[in-house]
Amino acid sequence: MVMIMATATREKFSSQAAPEVLQALRTIAENQGRQFQAVLDEALRDYIDRQQKETPRRHVMTAFASSLDEFDHLYRELAK
Repeated sequence: MVMIMATATREKFSSQAAPEVLQALRTIAENQGRQFQAVLDEALRDYIDRQQKETPRRHVMTAFASSLDEFDHLYRELAK
């Protein structure tokens, strides 16, 4: 994963967050000797990365669950 931490342009936006979330970000920034904006940017990028990762398709997970139900005894024996 390549992450560009500094970009040439920034866009201002306004939002709201719980006071404890903002304080936690401020504390992290202070402890790491970084700017609040850099910590916030990293947190947003991490969130985006997690959301964009592929998740198993529903029918695959359904088939997997069905397999576990049907072959549970076999899987347990193989695990021994």
